[in-house]
Amino acid sequence: MTSKELTRDFAGEYKHPEDTDVTVAQHEQADEDIQDNDPLKFLPFTGTTKQIINWIAVFIGVWLLLNGVGMIGDGFKLAAGDQAKELFSFAENPFVGLAIGIVTTAIIQSSSTTTSIVVGMIAGGLPLEIAIPMLFGANMGTSVTSTLVALGLAGNKQQFRNGFSMATVHDFFNLIGISIFFTLEMFTGFLGKTASAVAPSLSGSGDGIIAGVFESLGDFIDLITEPLVGVAGALVSPLGDVWGGVLLALIGVGLVLLSISFIGKLLNALLVGKAQEILYAALGKNSFFGVLSGALITALVQSSSTTTALTVPLAASGKFSVRTLFPFVVGANIGTTVTGLIAAFSASGAEAEAAMAGALVHTMFNLFAAILILGLPFLRDVPPRCSDWLAGLAEKNKLYIFIYIGGVFFALPLLAVFISNTLM
Repeated sequence: MTSKELTRDFAGEYKHPEDTDVTVAQHEQADEDIQDNDPLKFLPFTGTTKQIINWIAVFIGVWLLLNGVGMIGDGFKLAAGDQAKELFSFAENPFVGLAIGIVTTAIIQSSSTTTSIVVGMIAGGLPLEIAIPMLFGANMGTSVTSTLVALGLAGNKQQFRNGFSMATVHDFFNLIGISIFFTLEMFTGFLGKTASAVAPSLSGSGDGIIAGVFESLGDFIDLITEPLVGVAGALVSPLGDVWGGVLLALIGVGLVLLSISFIGKLLNALLVGKAQEILYAALGKNSFFGVLSGALITALVQSSSTTTALTVPLAASGKFSVRTLFPFVVGANIGTTVTGLIAAFSASGAEAEAAMAGALVHTMFNLFAAILILGLPFLRDVPPRCSDWLAGLAEKNKLYIFIYIGGVFFALPLLAVFISNTLM
């Protein structure tokens, strides 16, 4: 039997889908949806040839992503000059930076995109202390995707309650993580200082073998990205430093948005079957395997939304509890940081250290939050309890869903900004 014909129960035993609410038809429909979203479906190739072409396209997409981040950095540097800190003085209040990250990511629905853009801006001179709250906010903003996914189950009360609880458990995990580490960062600068200490080795500017390896990698990325970034810079140069820099940065943002969407769709078409196998193989095991598989799936397909899309229907079916699937979405937070780390390699020189430090802050925040919250029993139980409570309210009245989304992702960040500006 194929992966489409099998599901796995909590004990790890394979069961035919007729014994579950997740049917073969649902799997086939999901596969058809993935193929419909394949950006290269128009090509007249199949089988191995099509896979080879798709993989080549993935590498081209990564190349375009690196070029986009490079353009953002160069454009921001041209436009801001040495005034980057003054230009973003309005975001010196960390709550403003946090709100920018939350609202921006909630709108564009990709924490990878927000992180890559912020990393590019750091490479262009944005101070790390201003960028860090934006990276925190990116984590929270992306959670709205899973909430919207669960709305598709509204026709069945029980499935909706289970699915909505699964979707929002990610939100509550991020809220707790941000509450702890954002506060810690404000008072101690722990993540920023740690990332800044590690960044030189990973950006190739430190000493030793590891720094040498990463320096070679950085030089290679410079070699393959300088031509396109240089051409783009030459095309906008007649506009002058400020407007030319703004246009170059906007072109870079557009390139990042398109390339991440392109890569995500291609990897979904190539690897979603493998992602399902990893998920089923880890079901019924401990939290460590859950986090590891969630991180691996998200790193493979470059989309935490895919991890959510795999877990929400399983929770909705009633065969797996939210607490069983919870570690997978925690792992998704870690897996999605890979894009920011890749983006950091597009910077060179002194900016490379700052860009890598920003990417590392995002990675360490997600890693440490997973260890702390899943490692402490009294904290581990809070997100599922809160999501169950919210799902119960949403089951009774769908108005609570819109109050929740509007409140958590828009009103609350703006209220925090207003209060902090009033007090500071």
